[in-house]
Order: sequence, then C-alpha cells, then structure tokens
Amino acid sequence: MYHWLFLWRLKTSRIVAAIRAAELRTSGEIRVFISHKKCEDPLAEARLQFEKLNMHHTAQRNGVLLFVAPRSRSLAIVGDKAVHELCGDAFWQQAADALTAQLAAGKLTDGIVQAIQSLADVLTQHFPRQQADKNELSDDVVLG
Repeated sequence: MYHWLFLWRLKTSRIVAAIRAAELRTSGEIRVFISHKKCEDPLAEARLQFEKLNMHHTAQRNGVLLFVAPRSRSLAIVGDKAVHELCGDAFWQQAADALTAQLAAGKLTDGIVQAIQSLADVLTQHFPRQQADKNELSDDVVLG
C-alpha cells in the first residue's frame, strides 16, 4: 500500500525539472530510480542499478544515482568513481540521512528535489559545467 501511495504522490515532472536545472550547473549526471520491490540491501541494489543504467560510462565518471525503495522504506545514494573519490562516504551518508528525514515527514517529491539540489551543489564545486558539456544520461525518473 505504501508503495502505491508513494508513487501516486510523487511528482516525477518536478523531479525531472530539478535534474535538468541541476545539470545546467554541472557536468555531473544525476538519475533517480524508484524501485517497485522490497530491498534487503538498498546500497547493493543501487550499485546494481547504477551499472544497469550504464552510469559508469560518463566521460568524467561523475554520475550519481539516487535510489529509493518505498516498499522497504529504504534508499541509497551512490556516485561513480570520480565523485566518490572527492566526496567520500560521509557525504553520501549525510545526503541519505537528509532525504530519509524528508521522506519520513511525507515530503516525497520535495525531499527528492532537495536531495538533487544538494547533490548538484557538490557536483558543481568539483565538476562545473563546461561550454561543450552534453547530457550523457536520460533525466527521466526510472521506475523499476
């Protein structure tokens, strides 16, 4: 029930707009994946989806996946090699904790949009948008 309520209340168009706005500031690539199944280990599942979505094929290895599994009320945020080397585990945990608090408060879309904006702030510091930058990955929310 929670899963369907989550999806019903989720405004994917706002999330896509937030991704597009974020990627106007950075060469980093941000994706959002909403899982339809329960996840025992959301971090492992996020890493698996990261690979399946070919997020490790960006030119600068600066992709970030925000993975949410509403049925298990869990989430994970993973970044590619270059992002992780610059940000480290503490950053990912801080971003995940902030999103968890927003989701627990029922702020589904707002929480994801705020997480995207926070990720973009950090990506912009390390991977500013270049003049010849192109969008390497789809901005659509993945429902899987």
